[in-house]
This record gives sequence, C-alpha cells and structure tokens, in this order.
Amino acid sequence: MTPALKLEKTRKTPALFLAGEALTLDLSGALWLDAHRTLVVSDLHLEKGSSFAARSGQFLPPYDTRETLAALHEAVARFDPARVVALGDSFHDAGGPGRMDPGDHALIAALQEGRDWIWINGNHDRAVQDGVGGRFADALVVGGLTLRHEPSPGAAPGEVAGHLHPVGKVAMRGRAVRRRCFATDGERLVMPAFGAYAGGLNVRSPAFDALFPGGLTAHLLGDGRLFAIGRTMLTRD
Repeated sequence: MTPALKLEKTRKTPALFLAGEALTLDLSGALWLDAHRTLVVSDLHLEKGSSFAARSGQFLPPYDTRETLAALHEAVARFDPARVVALGDSFHDAGGPGRMDPGDHALIAALQEGRDWIWINGNHDRAVQDGVGGRFADALVVGGLTLRHEPSPGAAPGEVAGHLHPVGKVAMRGRAVRRRCFATDGERLVMPAFGAYAGGLNVRSPAFDALFPGGLTAHLLGDGRLFAIGRTMLTRD
C-alpha cells in the first residue's frame, strides 16, 4: 500500500467544514451534524429487490431492505440523533412501502420514535407521502446547509445532496479498489448511497465535473477506515 493511502483508521473523519458547519463523515455512509444532532443518510432505495422482481422478473435476494435498515439502526444507536434526514430515493419506487415486510415497517417506526424524521423527496419516491411515518419535504435548511436530493446545477455553497451515488476508484500495483464515497470540494458535498443494493457512479464521470469544476476529494468507505483521495489519484472505470 502506498503512503498516500495510509490515512484515517477510524470509523469517521475529523470534522470537515462546509458553509461554516462541521460535518463528520461516517464509515457507514452517513453524515453527522453534531451541532444540530442531525444524522443524514441518502439513497436508501428500500425494496429495490422486490421492485426488480415485480417489474422485470429479475430475482434478487429479498433482503436489501432489512440489511439497509440494520445498518441505519447501528448508525442511529451510535449517534443518538434528535433528527434524522433521509435525503431522497429512500424507496426504490412509490410502491415500496406497500411491499415492505411488517417487521421492516415496525423497525422504521422504532427508529423514528422520539426523533424528528424527515423524508426528502427523491426522483424515485416523490409519490410516497404517507404510511411510513415522519414528515416530507423537498429540501431542508439546517444551519448554513441546504439538504436536498439532486445537486443543483452551477455553484451551490453549503449544499448537501445525494442522487448520484458517488464511487471512487484507485488503481495501483496491478489491483484496483472501487468504493462508495463522499465527494466534496469544500463548497458542496455529494453523499454516497446508503442502500444495500444501490449502485454507484464513478466520480471521474462528466456529471461530477460539472458540479466540481475545480476538482474534488473523494472520501472512500474502506475496510475499517475512510480514505481521502484527491482527483488526480482517482481512475475511471
């Protein structure tokens, strides 16, 4: 392993700052805003497996919702947030809540108990407006930050978004590592997908060039650590 990859060996990075707000990036893919006791997750894509089975007959093991909620439960237990924000595409489609196992509904209700829970509307689940508890919004302002699902075109200081499912790829010594990541330039942040079955878009793609014209740092979710990798070290797929 090269010295450039001998970075954080903890579950989370030291705080980064965006629009004057301290952000803690967690190895789970969640974002913690300590000053606001707010936990942010993006792109859960609950019931993606059942959606594929219903729409195309393509069978995926139907455990993605339970696995995603278990990871979310672990993050909630560790941070004990007063508020949880799910940053859009929480369900893979509008019918997702209706296909969920009753036990998964119960787990969501338990996670929401005693907390302010906000579902940000995404492009996959904009039609979901009831049956899952919490409240719904198109965007949410938290301190100096604006939380929304899709990144805005052009400059957007203080924006935290999801939608693109960023991944970073590093190649060295004949092997490559491709991992979900947080992408940031110090002005805005694009969060990794949290869902077990969510795919990813390489941060070297043109979609990210438009958002980060001056370059970005990808904080890769590694095995037991986060790796902060500059754009010049990242490779295309």
